[in-house]
Amino acid sequence: MQINSIIGENLKKLRLERNLSLRQLSEIADLSTVMLSQIEKGDANPTINTIWKITDALHVPYTSLLEKKDLDTRFVSKSSIQPQIDDTGHYRIFCYYANSPERNFELFELELDAMSSYTSVGHPAQSQEYIIVIEGELEMKVNDEHHRLKREDSLLFSSSSPHDYCNYTDRLAKAYIINYYPGL
Repeated sequence: MQINSIIGENLKKLRLERNLSLRQLSEIADLSTVMLSQIEKGDANPTINTIWKITDALHVPYTSLLEKKDLDTRFVSKSSIQPQIDDTGHYRIFCYYANSPERNFELFELELDAMSSYTSVGHPAQSQEYIIVIEGELEMKVNDEHHRLKREDSLLFSSSSPHDYCNYTDRLAKAYIINYYPGL
């Protein structure tokens, strides 16, 4: 099943569970009703920030829209994951494990091209982000603080406010990210 269809099915299910019309959700998420309708039908390829806006409005983890519900045992090959890509194409995340009723975290691999940056709009209240660089270097900007992370360095921060991932080097940066949602 294509990722757009999975996102659409999950969005519709979550919206209906909350007894929200498309119009009501569009007002809460600050997105157009047409856009939400296209996403639900699987006709739109939402950006990362669009998904964040929707999941924040629904008070669910980011991956609640991305993962098709399946069995308890799951093998994941990176080649089977369709990446989520920002508007520039320089920032990509690959979701290995999504949040579920049994798991209050998400596991991603991040790729950020050389001389690129990406700003996350922030995650639900009380969420925490754990990041471990596995290749290259990243500079993280969190709450007016700058943290330079080299290979095998890690950073834990409250991710409810906007934060920036910056790669000021001439090579690709990769990192693993765990988004932890203690209240969900």
